[in-house]
Amino acid sequence: MTSLLNDARFAPSAAELKKHLNGKAILVTGGTGSFGKAFITAILKYTEPARLIVLSRDELKQSEMQKIFSPKKYECMRYFLGDVRDYGRLTEAFQGVDIIVHAAALKQVPALEYNPTEAIKTNINGAMNIIKAAKTCGVKQIIALSTDKAAQPINLYGATKLCSDKLFVASNTSRGSSGPIAAVVRYGNVFGSRGSIVPVLHALRKNGVVGLTDVRMTRFNITLEEAVNFVLSNLLIMQGGEIYIPKIPSYKLPQIADAVTPECEVKIIGRRPGEKLHEIMIPKDEAYRTVDIGDRLIIEPEGPGHVYKRTGKSKAVPEEFEYHSGNNTEWCTIEELRQQYVDHYCKKYGYEVPQAIVDALSK
Repeated sequence: MTSLLNDARFAPSAAELKKHLNGKAILVTGGTGSFGKAFITAILKYTEPARLIVLSRDELKQSEMQKIFSPKKYECMRYFLGDVRDYGRLTEAFQGVDIIVHAAALKQVPALEYNPTEAIKTNINGAMNIIKAAKTCGVKQIIALSTDKAAQPINLYGATKLCSDKLFVASNTSRGSSGPIAAVVRYGNVFGSRGSIVPVLHALRKNGVVGLTDVRMTRFNITLEEAVNFVLSNLLIMQGGEIYIPKIPSYKLPQIADAVTPECEVKIIGRRPGEKLHEIMIPKDEAYRTVDIGDRLIIEPEGPGHVYKRTGKSKAVPEEFEYHSGNNTEWCTIEELRQQYVDHYCKKYGYEVPQAIVDALSK
């Protein structure tokens, strides 16, 4: 398999990717975010799309992004200002589009708890607008990004993303003969992303003390490059109605603290409201329709109207199966996490590698 963005996990072959995406018009909602920029980097490096469209509502971010992905250098690039809440704008943006990657969302948990109607307008109504506009405009494929928080949600963000997931899955039963097929990808926090623990630990280093909520807490670990690979590879195999979950390693909170801030004192500060002990991606109640296909798990669609067919390499998971970060069979080592901190955070954002990390890696 040819690796994308120097990361082999989940990478489709370059030949398969070109066959599926060359000459296509691809639109990314929330395209100015971390995922969108990494996804567009991969598309431009490995394929030749007819058009590659960024749809987002932040004109400053689009202006900054155009300095990197200039339409003069990349003739396929297009930049559309717009909001997924605006159905009319979506019908304009989706004209002639073949594939939509839906990465736009409101996702800051505390902010959404305080502003619930805004979360509903973007995460739920936005999903409905995308589905309706895509069908109107003859889009062929939609792949929507979800979150572990959509499985057994305990906060509003998770609840709105669960609704979004259900909408995209159900859209396959009413697509008719020409509507888009839609699938969902679900994974946890991306290593080093905004809102994850790594930037928090990095910022607390100067105090000499870091706070951990609960030493029992575990989290899944996926890099941004792996997330991009995962979405691309699922574009090649999706039939419509599936929820794809990557098989990725976990870590415990004390491990990530030791990896990123080995020189700091650790204090336990207690769990925050709405925070789970473990990240859940497949609850037990969905095990009966979950299959393992090697490097990923699939929650299969059910009910009348779905045309999904299980492939020969699919293996049903045990009846009591539950996939969460605490019962994982694959775990990160402190050394692996430390190297990821250097490669996927310090170097990526231009931070100097702390001397404590240099010393730890040289041992």
